[in-house]
Amino acid sequence: MWEQYKRTFGKTQTAIVLVTAATYLYLGQVVSRSAVFFFVMQVGAVLGAAWGVRLRKKVDSKAW
Repeated sequence: MWEQYKRTFGKTQTAIVLVTAATYLYLGQVVSRSAVFFFVMQVGAVLGAAWGVRLRKKVDSKAW
């Protein structure tokens, strides 16, 4: 899972920073709201990497 996370780390973190900044500016410059977005997106990034690995194993295990 960590190999998948490392491969997509740069793009994922860039997107998270941009969305966090946008929520900060758009939702009234309240840090707590933006922090919630940030932490939820971080958890989603880790879960997404785990899900991607699971799917990759599933596809690779099928004999064509």
